[in-house]
Amino acid sequence: MLLLLGGLLMEEMSNEMPEIQVGSVVEGTVVKIEDKQIFVDIGYKSDGIVPISELSNLHIDHPSDVVAESDKITLQVTKLEDDEVVLSKKAVDAKEAWQDLEEKFNNDETFETVVKEVVKGGLVADVGLRGFIPASLVETYYVEDFSDYVNNPLKVKIIDLDKEQNRIILSHRAVLEEEAEEKKAELLGSLEDGQELEGIVRRLTDFGVFVDIGGVDGLVHISELAHEHVEKASDVVSEGETIAVKVLSVDKENERISLSRKQMLPGPWTNISEKISKDDVIEGTVKRLVHFGAFVEVAPGVEGLVHISEIANRHIGTPEEVLEEGQQIDVKVLDVNEDEKRISLSIKQLESEQEQADVESYEKSDDSSFQLGDMIGDQLDKYK
Repeated sequence: MLLLLGGLLMEEMSNEMPEIQVGSVVEGTVVKIEDKQIFVDIGYKSDGIVPISELSNLHIDHPSDVVAESDKITLQVTKLEDDEVVLSKKAVDAKEAWQDLEEKFNNDETFETVVKEVVKGGLVADVGLRGFIPASLVETYYVEDFSDYVNNPLKVKIIDLDKEQNRIILSHRAVLEEEAEEKKAELLGSLEDGQELEGIVRRLTDFGVFVDIGGVDGLVHISELAHEHVEKASDVVSEGETIAVKVLSVDKENERISLSRKQMLPGPWTNISEKISKDDVIEGTVKRLVHFGAFVEVAPGVEGLVHISEIANRHIGTPEEVLEEGQQIDVKVLDVNEDEKRISLSIKQLESEQEQADVESYEKSDDSSFQLGDMIGDQLDKYK
């Protein structure tokens, strides 16, 4: 009777015990964790063993980095010998991961992963498998130290996937570039002529500067940098500087934006009457000679006219008889009209005043000499 009951009990246990073989996928519960392995109850006559090397597709220092006691996990049988069952968690994870990654790759999907290691040439990320992000594909700029990326999330795209070679290449840079293109298209669509913006000077050239106005660069031609003539862009702006600009034109098809810094600056004639007044004597540069006179720059971007009749005390046929372009001269201000942007100047009056002053000075000097002689003569008379 006892033998019969024992036989029935063994038969019942045998029926409940799963039929397993190498390659089988089983469910189990973690019952014990050691330094180099874990033990899992899979309902078999003995607990299954999962070596630390079979717990994760990533490098781990201890099994507790991946599982805890009582965790329910899915495993694959890798070895079955007598009563010993060796299992792998990473094999199951890898199979699921490849399916997920292939779907993401085919759909050009952006997804978030966590950086696990810094290795030579880049970063290792957890995508269920070891995903590699080359250093050149981490950012759009050069990164000196990658240590801050470890254990932090990063948005990536898969740019190369090869199951046979076990190669998974990821790129965070591709995500940034895609976002930049979207932002660029959005910005281009919203820009209008006359719009006033702030931008950052990114690049200086011989013909102007490129300014980042929020994800897209616009060109400020050298003639639009300032009201005065600019020889070199570096004379008025520097890389990294934030400047105010006005949109002159937008070519959305060719993604070309023309900007002006000059139009955001106070004009050279603004408040000029507070700086230059009637009867002032100032220095200027002869800029242009015309048949009716000479235009003289008396402040950056501000020119006044010396009419031909005000150039010299004598009659002249052309301004070239007295003046030449580029010459530095002193002029007297006859009138300032800020509203009409006109300043009248005279060289003749300045010369006349100087001549008059010279004459007066001479006369005073001459009178003094006669008085001195008379005085000496009077003194000599006393001794006669």
